[in-house]
Amino acid sequence: MRLEEYWGIGPKTRDLLVESLGAEAAVEAIEAGDVRALTDAGLPRGRATRILRHAHGGAALDVLATRDARQVYKQLLDIMSEYAVTEGAADRIRILTPLSERAAMADRLDDVQQARESWQSLSEDERSTVVGAFERYDGAENSERGAVEAAQSLRDAGLDSGVFEPLGDLSADALEDAVTALTGLDGDGGVTEGADERLDRLRTQLGAVEDLRAAPETVLEEVQSGARGTDQLQESLAREIAQESGLDVTKVREAMPQEAADARAFVGETLRSLADDLRGGADEREQEVRRELNGMLERARDDIDRAVSAVEEIALSVSLARFAAEFELTEPTFRDGPVAGVVDARNIFLEDAGETVQPITYAVGEHSLSVPGATAPPSGDRVTVLTGANSGGKTTLLETLCQVQLLAQMGLPVPADSAEIHVVERIVFHRRHASFNAGVLESTLRSVVPPLTDSGRTLMLVDEFEAITEPGSAADLLHGLVTLTVEKEALGVFVTHLADDLEPLPAEARTDGIFAEGLTPDLDLEVDYQPRFETVGRSTPEFIVSRLVADASDRGERAGYETLAESVGEQAVQRTLVDAKWME
Repeated sequence: MRLEEYWGIGPKTRDLLVESLGAEAAVEAIEAGDVRALTDAGLPRGRATRILRHAHGGAALDVLATRDARQVYKQLLDIMSEYAVTEGAADRIRILTPLSERAAMADRLDDVQQARESWQSLSEDERSTVVGAFERYDGAENSERGAVEAAQSLRDAGLDSGVFEPLGDLSADALEDAVTALTGLDGDGGVTEGADERLDRLRTQLGAVEDLRAAPETVLEEVQSGARGTDQLQESLAREIAQESGLDVTKVREAMPQEAADARAFVGETLRSLADDLRGGADEREQEVRRELNGMLERARDDIDRAVSAVEEIALSVSLARFAAEFELTEPTFRDGPVAGVVDARNIFLEDAGETVQPITYAVGEHSLSVPGATAPPSGDRVTVLTGANSGGKTTLLETLCQVQLLAQMGLPVPADSAEIHVVERIVFHRRHASFNAGVLESTLRSVVPPLTDSGRTLMLVDEFEAITEPGSAADLLHGLVTLTVEKEALGVFVTHLADDLEPLPAEARTDGIFAEGLTPDLDLEVDYQPRFETVGRSTPEFIVSRLVADASDRGERAGYETLAESVGEQAVQRTLVDAKWME
């Protein structure tokens, strides 16, 4: 496949990759999902990630039918990547995409669940060992050596079952030889210090002799000061060189010339001869060690390759396991019929931000969910109209359903005690956007209607459609959108304050409501975020006006809010103020 055939690679990007990697290596990096190779070649990380998502996700990315759905997807990946044990695993998480086949979703779910069980069965010390091994692997200059050492470290800790099972098939002797060879050979094929004691000694001696050779006058002055005659000079020189270099004095004597023009030449010729001899010996020994290490490397090659693959796969699996364990995710149940249902679902974004989260139970479509001690959502309604209080969590509920659907179709567990999911081809998630003009209305309709009219399964999650046009037209358009969702046999949840204006709804649709229950002693709005089924929720403006009346410090402002209180029902306002005061 040519580089230009991949999504997002135009002439400029192609030239950059070819110049940095070569065309064949660039294609291999894309097919392998190697974010690091592309970023090292000069691509920005975000662009490299998008290219790889499209290369590996293909048509499955079409499930992200709207900008808001894509935003939820990206935010999920960002949170997941925070639990990665290596940079490579984080890169691979960032290019995870929804899967197109249910079998593939089930396979990935099985892998993640197995990894989670393995991770949660470890003691704190064992978890520290795992994380430490991967951190060292991440920081290794030689990735192959890092992988082999990580494999050794994990095996030595007794981790060779469950998600770590591939490590049990590796030969301990081969791994040991691999570390020796990979440590002993540098990136240019030379032999590193510490790989061979004899070679190190020769190199040290050669270095010492070269240092002496660089200052022959100093050496001569040192040996001449106590020498009387040629014989004493020669003996003094031999002992000086032997002492400084660690060479045997006999070897130094053997290197001395038979004749020399003068004492200076004698010293220089002795040091040159020694240096040549040591250099030749070091080169010869390096070739011997290199051949030995390359032989070890070749014999261990299969285990090295399997160690690299195993460590990379385990790193990804453990990273996803840590994410699943942290948010207490559970495996969803896939259904053939249209359904999107959750019991005690939690919004991951809120939990990640440290917010207190009230679990929510909700469903559209045919389901068999049961809720111990509570009423299960009605089964059969494929579309719901969700109404209720401002700041009542309606948008958060839509976002939570979007998270659950996306994670399930990525083959990952979901943030709910239980969930029933129907695989859809498009998720149309549309948040409320505070704009009110014809351009916004047109762009919104272009965003939410075409995915619904295309063939295939669609999940509609639309928030406050009325915010983009006047209420009368909004009610008519929203009623039409609800009707179209029913006609296309799609699933849908529509948040609105115009429930009364939508009647009568199609038979396949119902209305649910979220209710504000009062004010806290601090005059904060107290909301039960769990929707009440088949009930129209109310915005209960008296709670808001009550708070404004109580908080007003300026007499004029308070009088203004009291006028509003008369409009919404003064008795109701006074009651909420009394209730809040009573709770203090």
